[in-house]
Order: sequence, then structure tokens, then C-alpha cells
Amino acid sequence: MIKKDYYDVLRVSKSASNRDIKKAYKRLAIKFHPDRNQGNKSAEDKFKEVKEAYEILSDKQKRSSYDQYGHEAFNNNSSSHTSYHTNADFGDIFGDVFGDIFGSSSRRQHKSSGSDLCYSLDLTLEEAVIGITKKIQVSVLQRCNVCRGSGAKIGTKSKLCKTCNGAGQVQMRQGFFTVQQTCPACNGDGSVINNPCNLCDGNGRIERNKTLSVKIPSGVDTGDKIRLTGEGEYGIRGGSSGDLYVEIKVKDHSIFSRKNNNLYCEVPISFIMAALGGKIEVPTLNGKIKLRIPAETQTGKLFRMRGKGVRSIRSNYLGDLLCKVIVETPVNLNYEQKKMLYKLGKSLDCSSSKVNNPKSKNFFNGVKKFFDDLTS
Repeated sequence: MIKKDYYDVLRVSKSASNRDIKKAYKRLAIKFHPDRNQGNKSAEDKFKEVKEAYEILSDKQKRSSYDQYGHEAFNNNSSSHTSYHTNADFGDIFGDVFGDIFGSSSRRQHKSSGSDLCYSLDLTLEEAVIGITKKIQVSVLQRCNVCRGSGAKIGTKSKLCKTCNGAGQVQMRQGFFTVQQTCPACNGDGSVINNPCNLCDGNGRIERNKTLSVKIPSGVDTGDKIRLTGEGEYGIRGGSSGDLYVEIKVKDHSIFSRKNNNLYCEVPISFIMAALGGKIEVPTLNGKIKLRIPAETQTGKLFRMRGKGVRSIRSNYLGDLLCKVIVETPVNLNYEQKKMLYKLGKSLDCSSSKVNNPKSKNFFNGVKKFFDDLTS
């Protein structure tokens, strides 16, 4: 099923601020919330769609990836990690939008989300253009397999923090104002571990290596990022895991250089072919093709081979290959070769220079006029 554009789902423009996105989410979430639309499957699906769009566009990194690659940025196992919480009440919705401004005094177990991680992946130009699946190994904080992420020693449990009564925050009165601050006793967890796990020392996480398969879509370039949902650090006290961003770095190529979706290369030709014309073979990423060189071709001439470049990762547009011909001066000439070139040079000098060497003629005429003007 083709997904709708997230901006269209929230009914905001692509330049919308975070505040505008939050307002749009609150309005639509309340409108389509299952509690207000009992038995309405269409409204429930719409609510899920709105929640998914908000989760992407409200996150700076995820929004940046989406703006670059659209839904393609989240194809790597993203669907299996998405949670919509359709049974959330209206307080949860208002909490999502305004909790960062006013805080929350409700009693709850605090679960901190794991940190996002970034992995730099080197690719050859061929791998970046064609697409490939690569295996990577990363070291991340994963759930402790002894305490199962609780941080407490086996057979024990964490206890409610008496200082904040489980809220994770305490209220401090400063003059006429009451300010909420992180509880100093539990550091915002809402609970205290008196008997920490021996393996993770109460953290609930231990560092391990894991191997992941990353599907690289065709057309990626240096600086592009691929998001692997839930493959970052494991959350504290059972909080949701962060994401892993695989940042692409394309190695320099011995023949081609890339700019956007076009490829460039330099092709040397002899001055005989440049003068008389002919056909040569030029390389592409899919093999060799024939290129016709017209007679009297000058060095630096660009020839465009349409559709031989890189296919755009977003629009499916296929770029071109631009071949720049470089007229090569022959070296290590023997006596006979030098003699023939000398005769050719004499014949060119005897004929009209303007006919055989128009650029030279124009250049030296310009130089002569320059000095004439200086002395006049």
C-alpha cells in the first residue's frame, strides 16, 4: 500500500515549525481518537496514520531523513518497530504535545528512551549507484540478560522513590512561582534500586557487539543516512530503544566523479583523432559503449551520454555520463615520427593559419592589439 505524504496527513506545509506540527497533531489526534469513534475502523486507521506522521516529523533527525528520501528512508525494518498506542487516553495526547513545556505531575514509572547511534559506512561508487546489502558490526548498550533490563538483582525489585512519590520530579517554591525539577534522589526514574544487578550494576544494560544487515538503496551518496529503527541503545528501565543511523561515505573512484545524479570522466584521445574524427570506447558503470568523435574536436569538449549516470533515489530520474576529451600530446617520438610532424608543421605554417588554427590566430591577434593599445 502506498503511504501518504506525512505533511499531507498532518495537513501542514513542508516548512511548518515544530510548534505547528504539534498543534496539527493534537487537533487531528483528538478528532480521530478511538475513544471518540467507537467501532469506527476508518477513524482508528486515520489515528494510527496521524500518530505515525507525528512521530517522524516531530523528530529533527527523522524529519531530515524523510525530507531527503521520503518513506524510503524508513524501509529497513521500520514497520516492525512502530507502535501507535490506540488505547491512549486524551491526557496522553495532551502530554505528548505540552509535557515538555509544563511537565507532568502524574505518578508513573520513568522509562528513558535509549540514545540514537550513528555508524559510518564506506561504499564504492558501484555499490552506491547499484545498491547492495551490507553487514555491519556495531557495539551498543543492550538489555542485560540477567535482570532483563530492570537493573535490580534477581529476586528483588525496585522501590517507589519516597522523595518524589514515583513522579520523578519534585516541586520547588521560588517566591510566587512553583518550579518542577528532576528528583535528586532517583534522578528522575521514579524508583530506587537498593539491590542492583551484579552484571550491569543496576543500569539494566550491558555493552555487546551485534551484526546487522543494512539494505543500501540504489543512488545513495556521501552524507546520506539510512535509519534502522530500534537498533540503537536499549532504553533505561525497559524504555524504547533508540535508532541507528548509517551514514554513507562514498570512496573516490579511479575513473568517475559524481555530481548529483551525473557522472563525469576524462577520456584521452590522440591529436590525430581530434583532427580527423573517429570512434572510441568509453567506460560506464555497466560496461563500455561507443562514442563518436567528430573531426576538429578541441580538447576539453564535453560529450553527454544520456541515461548512463545515477538513478535518483527519490524521483527515479536517471542522470547522464559526461565525457571530457583531453587531446594527448605524443611522447617518446622516434626520428621518423618527428620528421613527419615537422613536415606537417611546415605545411600548416605555409597555409593560412586562420583556417587551420583559428584559436591561435584569434589569440595572437588579440595579444598584438593589446600591446598596440598600450603604446598608442
